[in-house]
Amino acid sequence: MKRRQFLQSSSTFLAGTGIAAMLPSELFALKKNIAASDKVNIAAVGINGMGWSDLSAMIKDPRANVVALCDIDKNVLDRRVAELAKNNLSVRTTGDYRKLLDNKDIDAIIIGTPDHWHCKIMADAASAGKDVYVEKPAGNSIAECAVMVATQQKYSRAVQVGQWQRSNKHYADAMDFVHSGKLGNVRLVKAWAYQGWMKPVDVKPDGTPPPGVDYTMWLGPATTRPFNENRFHFNFRWFWDYAGGLMTDWGVHMIDYALLGMKSPTPKSIMAAGGKFAYPNDASETPDTLTTVFEFEGFNLQWEHATGINGGPYSRDHGVAFIGNNGTLVVDRGGWEVIPEKQNGKDKMEAVALQKKSDDGLLLHTRNFLDVVQSRKFEDLHAPIQVGAHVATVCQMGNIAYKTGKKIYWDDSNKKFTDADANKYLAAEYHNGYKIPKV
Repeated sequence: MKRRQFLQSSSTFLAGTGIAAMLPSELFALKKNIAASDKVNIAAVGINGMGWSDLSAMIKDPRANVVALCDIDKNVLDRRVAELAKNNLSVRTTGDYRKLLDNKDIDAIIIGTPDHWHCKIMADAASAGKDVYVEKPAGNSIAECAVMVATQQKYSRAVQVGQWQRSNKHYADAMDFVHSGKLGNVRLVKAWAYQGWMKPVDVKPDGTPPPGVDYTMWLGPATTRPFNENRFHFNFRWFWDYAGGLMTDWGVHMIDYALLGMKSPTPKSIMAAGGKFAYPNDASETPDTLTTVFEFEGFNLQWEHATGINGGPYSRDHGVAFIGNNGTLVVDRGGWEVIPEKQNGKDKMEAVALQKKSDDGLLLHTRNFLDVVQSRKFEDLHAPIQVGAHVATVCQMGNIAYKTGKKIYWDDSNKKFTDADANKYLAAEYHNGYKIPKV
């Protein structure tokens, strides 16, 4: 089934069954009619944020059967267990994901941990015979991305990355239009995230982990540091030990579609400039303002992000713009439109009014994963690890250019930069006895 056919049939299925509008109790009743052989037993690791959102979407499909939850914070575990219990769902719990790997009843694992754990848990799960749905960004370094691709190939597991926009119909329609050639020669692509809701991360003193938190396990391969509330749960994104800031948070989503629209390999060169211009004295480490230029053959891709500001290009706080000789296509999570170029007072092409979002990308993305878990047709995944690793690698290149303060050049034949300073950032350092997985 081609991707477009799947998107249409999925929307029809969801509308026809009413799953999207069902109450949890109704879903539970529907699940009882699914044969045990048709169920996919799911465990989720890291359930405070997107891991829980992923699981909540996945279990709306009657085939998904949640059997275990894992989190290093017992407070989070207890809260999620209580939420499931309200809907007559009972699960096993653990604070150590390794205890899930030998469980033959578990078919697939959702990974919703901080970024620095993605590669290790994915590799361990795949080698244990589990299929994996891993949150974006796929890896926290270029080396980790390569390991994750090699792991999937070695163990032949279904590995979907949580770039759920890949399952939205309006994004697929926008890409069809870009690929039609109607925009003319596209020489510049802009991708951006202006996050006006983001406030300063207040400086807080180091302290002790809250009761019920296994902080040693949370750190895992990251540098050992005293516990600080700023580095825990949501705000881990703004510290280099665990993540890559907005570049690997929102950038992975937006740049993914820039690359897809241009059918792009890796860039030839990268340069970046920015810093902590909005909140210079807050606790975060990653830049709150950044402009990055990726040079490809025949076009440039420009990434921008800024916190504390909503007024992004084309009056959108996020999006991707394909700027062609005839017109510009702008797409975001709400929809897409085409703005014509003018010549002698006349439009060079026909405008396309806003084509609004019509479906639930996360719901369709998790359903797509379950389809492939059962069919074993890995080519049907909307965001396989190869896709996730590619865009995560490009985003890591942007961060490396920022860290070095140089224009850096990528040697694709040798999978490294031509600059020694840049190559120091190819692999994330592992600590506390952990080592990057070997494949």
